[in-house]
Amino acid sequence: MKQLFKITCLSTMLIAFSCTDLEDDLEDSFTEDQQFSNNGVSLGGGGGGGALLAPFSRLRAGTAGNTGFFATNTVTGDDVAVTQKGGDWFDGGIWIQLHRHTYGSTHDRINELWNDGYAGIGECNTSLAGSLNANQTAQIRALRAYFYWRLMDGFGRVKIITSPGQDAPQSSRQDVFNFIESELLDVLGIPAVTASLNLSGSDLNTDISNYRINQYAALGILAKLYLNAEVYTGTPRWEEAQWAAEYILDNSPYQLCADGCSVPNQAKRPSVASDPETLEGYAAVFAPNNENNPEIIWAAEYDETGAGGMNFNVMTLHGPSQLTWGLDVQPWNGFVVLEEFYNSFEDDDLRKEANFLQGPQTDFNGDPLLDYAADDGELIIDYKPNINELEPNAWRDGGVRMKKFSFALFQRQDMNNDYPIVRLGDVHLIRAEAMARAQGDWSMALSDVNALRDRAGLGALSSLDEDGFLAERGKEMFQESSRRIDLIRFGKYEDTWWEKTDSDPAKRIFPIPQAQIDASNGTLTQNPGY
Repeated sequence: MKQLFKITCLSTMLIAFSCTDLEDDLEDSFTEDQQFSNNGVSLGGGGGGGALLAPFSRLRAGTAGNTGFFATNTVTGDDVAVTQKGGDWFDGGIWIQLHRHTYGSTHDRINELWNDGYAGIGECNTSLAGSLNANQTAQIRALRAYFYWRLMDGFGRVKIITSPGQDAPQSSRQDVFNFIESELLDVLGIPAVTASLNLSGSDLNTDISNYRINQYAALGILAKLYLNAEVYTGTPRWEEAQWAAEYILDNSPYQLCADGCSVPNQAKRPSVASDPETLEGYAAVFAPNNENNPEIIWAAEYDETGAGGMNFNVMTLHGPSQLTWGLDVQPWNGFVVLEEFYNSFEDDDLRKEANFLQGPQTDFNGDPLLDYAADDGELIIDYKPNINELEPNAWRDGGVRMKKFSFALFQRQDMNNDYPIVRLGDVHLIRAEAMARAQGDWSMALSDVNALRDRAGLGALSSLDEDGFLAERGKEMFQESSRRIDLIRFGKYEDTWWEKTDSDPAKRIFPIPQAQIDASNGTLTQNPGY
């Protein structure tokens, strides 16, 4: 984002975000000369300028909208669905197929996942073929590795293409994993991730620049890779995941955004006293003015005027909700939150208020918001947790709505909120899970989990098991495209939820899009089970 904004703080206007009272071993502290402290002036986008602009811009495609990576990794999970409301949102059945895991090789969203990944890789290869300095080269190689991680996670066997115009044979998932790992280790200047890392030989720096990749962002990608290594290769890499996450937590300046870490609420309606003046803690991390948030290590940059692609507002809100915030287009009323997932939150969990829009709605002046086309006899729009059915005639206001990436008054279809790719809250969860799995003891995860619960206003847990950890992870990472990946890693992807009963393990990997196979002259073959 490039808008100027004013960040409030409890004690000073000079320090944009202040420290929390969490345990010292979980975070570091800030000083005024660090780049977070800039009174709201965006520092994102540094570290390369024009030479890096095209490849990093490709990250926006499909990351935070109703297509590609977000759609395929979210609607396949147990937390979000896209209900068919009569003739609205049928779209050839693609959303029903994602929810019920009946997708096939001609699915449009799956083809977008493929195309977005290779479009990003193509931009990286073009950039690497040009004139870059060592740091720029390292960033682009890390970015390309991240695009390959998305492809390898989704499709397993893909082609490793490293120069413009090149073709390559289809590689095994193990080979793609090895390529991603070797690229990230090389740009970090290390042969392996160990308990005592020395990154002095890395061409990546430690500068804070949310839209570019520094050492901590690269380690964050590696941590995600190692956390899921057993799924990808059959061999667990828990210790490397723990060490990579631990290095970030022990050495970086990032910290959880908690009490005192706040931004003005850009959705505050002047006549509605119940609208808060500021968003604080967890809610501030995902706000429209989150560009300098101290918890975000690496993000996809979104801006309503020049960096579009995030459209959660129109994806989830009912049409009349346009009148609540004066949005410039009428929302599409598609994505809803599943009732069981919503009800899994404790009422005093601050993330419940931050993540969801529920209950009777009001307009810009605070008056009841009406829908004269209501299908349940109630004119007042009421986002209720209960949803009558997935298809074909789901209630128009059934299901609470996604609000984690919160809205702003007079907002365009494209939103300003940056979308975290690597953030410290997730790094805590990666360390916690990796430690617990490595030791075979889920109590090892309590310290990190309780740090996040404390930020959410909840009491500390005294015990934890695998299912409990997955539930805590789901609450923290909602709407961040991790649910499908997490359910697979926890062996839950074949479970039954709401209107999904499919239990075919082959669905853990998406089909190679038929359009790509047809265009490959026989060099791509389909995944088993499709």
